[in-house]
Amino acid sequence: MIAVTGATGQLGRLVIAALLEKGVKADQIIALARRPEKAADLEQDGVQVRDFDYTQPEAMVIGLEGVSKLLLISSNELGQRAAQHQAVIDAAKQAGVRWLAYTSVLHATGSALGLAAEHEQTEQALAASGLPHVLLRNGWYNENHAAGVPAAVAHDALLGSAGEGRISSAARADYAEAAAVVLAGEGHEGKTYELAGDSSYTLTELAAEVSRQADKPVPYHNLSEAEYKAALIQAGLPEPVAELLANSDAAAAKGALFDDSKVLSKLIGRATTPVAESVALALRA
Repeated sequence: MIAVTGATGQLGRLVIAALLEKGVKADQIIALARRPEKAADLEQDGVQVRDFDYTQPEAMVIGLEGVSKLLLISSNELGQRAAQHQAVIDAAKQAGVRWLAYTSVLHATGSALGLAAEHEQTEQALAASGLPHVLLRNGWYNENHAAGVPAAVAHDALLGSAGEGRISSAARADYAEAAAVVLAGEGHEGKTYELAGDSSYTLTELAAEVSRQADKPVPYHNLSEAEYKAALIQAGLPEPVAELLANSDAAAAKGALFDDSKVLSKLIGRATTPVAESVALALRA
């Protein structure tokens, strides 16, 4: 049995879809969700759905009964992640899970990304647990920047604070497929995969691509981290999200989102999705 946490989230749903595409039978997949009612469609497809809340340790042990492989998708509750992940690891050990895969972040150890700290703490917790595990260190998603493309076109500028730092992003579906390859396969225990897109770009180059597809000038305006955070808040983003994005851009300026190893494409057996495709999807939305 293969279980996926955060099964109703964007990444979780894609992982389950990828598992099914790889021939894993629906009745061998368990969708773990804090709100199981949001997974009714998965249940209709034959996937078993179980209640799974990172803040309910005893219930998590029950939710993991019979699970041999577990994908722990990192929590989206910034500041609470390390404690929540520790609770999942403890529950997995108690439930007899054979091994666990964790969605960490690119170059988690020593990364300039502010969000890396809780990922590194989770990796340390996994190492201390003695539970066999796989680290899926996901790089940046194309969608992280593509989501802001329509607004950039509307306001005639792409804002950021990444300077000329190169970003090796890939589509969320690419990372989901990598997770499915690991979950459906064997021999991955103990490995750390640094996952990133095949090609990289600066935000100046991204703005040029947006300009080309929108058929109008959309220049890149490089701001300080504080200025970019303020602009994101003014645009309506919650402060923690704005802080995360601004910090990530500033870290990208230092190389935190660059990787040219092509481990991701090797793992999934195909080229990763170019950011231009994600820009096109955003402009059609």
